[in-house]
Formats: sequence, structure tokens, C-alpha cells
Amino acid sequence: MSGPLYVPVLPAKPHARQAYRQLSLSVQAAVMPLWNLPPRVGQHPDALALGVRKDLWGVRRIHRHHPAWIDAPFADEAQLSVLADVLSTDADVSPLRPVTGPDRSATHQAAMLEHARSTGNGLAIRVMMPGEWDDLLDHAVRGLVARVDSAVEADLLLDLGAVRADRTEAAKESLRALEALMPLIPWRTAAVLGGGFPAVTARLVEHGTAVEPRWDWHVWRDLNRSTREFVRGLAYGDYGIESTQGIARGPSSGHGGPPWGVLCYTTDEAFVLLKVPTGGPDRTDAIRTAAREVLALPGFRGAGASAGETWLRDCAHGQGPKGTGNAAVWLQAGNVQHMTYVVRSLQP
Repeated sequence: MSGPLYVPVLPAKPHARQAYRQLSLSVQAAVMPLWNLPPRVGQHPDALALGVRKDLWGVRRIHRHHPAWIDAPFADEAQLSVLADVLSTDADVSPLRPVTGPDRSATHQAAMLEHARSTGNGLAIRVMMPGEWDDLLDHAVRGLVARVDSAVEADLLLDLGAVRADRTEAAKESLRALEALMPLIPWRTAAVLGGGFPAVTARLVEHGTAVEPRWDWHVWRDLNRSTREFVRGLAYGDYGIESTQGIARGPSSGHGGPPWGVLCYTTDEAFVLLKVPTGGPDRTDAIRTAAREVLALPGFRGAGASAGETWLRDCAHGQGPKGTGNAAVWLQAGNVQHMTYVVRSLQP
């Protein structure tokens, strides 16, 4: 079994694609994203086909040299059907590996299994486990795996969903699941994913700054204390600096939203979130002040650590409104520094 060091779950949106572009080549080589297409519910068939193809091509353009997984876990049957058609049409030139799972419809499963068989690119089976591992889920996964052609290379993505303070048994449940799943077939790659980043609410940042533990990282460390041999070959995955709820949102309408956003920074133990205004006369000064607060953190890794830290440095010491960014830029810089730090934390 071989594969990447790190599997970030990323929305197939411009800010996340640009964050991936900004990773250094050495970090990119260790990263294999699981791209999630945004839901496009209720769209006219023509608009739906155009939107899905645009999402897919946006991801494909940045994956000329490294493969990635493409999934649509929040899509309805119409969007899943379009995705299957587009993947089939572009199969001969696409570096993207499709994803299915025991919770998907029989039609979707059949389409992805056939795509994997006909193209030779393989596929991933994403097992959503937001709670305990149980016999029902075990049975469903075994039934799906049994339908995978013996010549197809398959990847296992065990997705714990949101991993917060109340998931005290997450590492133990992960081991239970892996003990059942790992022997099923010779997995090409096996990864454990979890979303530790909090849902960003007004209450969370009401005091301006919030420090939230990286619960998913704690679970990963607990998992690696196990003596089970298969743990050594697992890849770590998370949802970057977006919550599991946030990544499920559809394409932005460009309207609405709160009059504030956040700058984010990842330390060894926590996520640091600093509230910044999106408008108003004090916007520029407030954003630059927040950036200087990040630079003053004991865990700040220096402006040369990644393009994310470079942006924070330039923002902190700049003049005027130029270079203070917007919500998309803040997400982009946050994801760059986070993904870079995770890769370097995982490297021996």
C-alpha cells in the first residue's frame, strides 16, 4: 500500500484551487486532495451540465502532474448523473479518480465502478462514519467492495466527518472500522479523514479572537499510538481550515453573509481565528492589526514558511486598503499555511 502523506478535503471552488496552486512543489507532491463539487440543486439541466463541467475542469487544470479524487457527496441524482457523464467523456485525459460509497445510490455506484473498470484509473470508496462503527455499515461496505472488479485499484477513505470535543472515542472507533475494512482487499491507498475546524459563528468570535483545539489532529496522534501494523501505512486527512458544514455550501451568490470574516492560523495544538470586518471605515486598520497579531503568535513560523505566511506578513506591514484581501483571499492564505504545515508535521 502506498499513497500520499496528506489528504485534504477541499471544496472545488476558486479559493481552494488557488490555495493548491500556491503550495510549493515539494508540498504538492505529498498532497492528494479529495475535491468536493459544490451542490447544484434545482438547476435547469443545461445550467447544471455547464456548472458541473466548469467545476470539474477547474480542478483538472491544476492536476496535470498529480492525481486527485473528485466527489460530489452533497449532490442530488441529477448532478450525480451529469458528473458520471462528464467523467466518462473525459476519461482518457483526466487525472481525477472518481469516488463512491455505501451511502450512494445503486446507479451512482454502478457508474463509478464501470468508470474505474474501463479507464484503469481506479476509484475511491468513501466510508462516512460520523458516529460509531456498526454491523449495518460493515455489511454495506462489504457489499460494495465485493462488486469492485479484481483488476481495479481501489482507495479507502474513512471519513469521520466533524471531529470535535464530544468525539472522545473517535480514535477507538476508527480502529474498529479499519480492522474490518483493511483486510477486505489490497487497498492502493488508505486514509482517515476528519474535520476539526469549527463552524465559524458570531458567538465563536464574539471576543475578536478564538483559539480552538485541533481535535482531528489529536485523534490522529491517538490512532498512531496503536501497535496495529496497518496504521503505519495510513494517510492523514482533514478539511483544511473549513468546517464540515462550510464545505457543503453551494456556489456563492455574491450576496448576503455577515459583515465580518476571519483570518486563520494553524499551530501545533490549535486553530487561531481572528475576526475582521469586511467593510466600514476601520476595515483596513482592523485587518492589518489582526495580521500583526498572527505574526506575534509564539507559533508563527516566519514569512518564508509558505505563501500563506508571506501574505500575512505583507498584509501586516502594508499601507492603505490594497493587499488586505477579502473572504476568499483569507480562506486561500489560511489553507496554504495549513496544508504546508500539516505536510511538514507528517514528514519524518
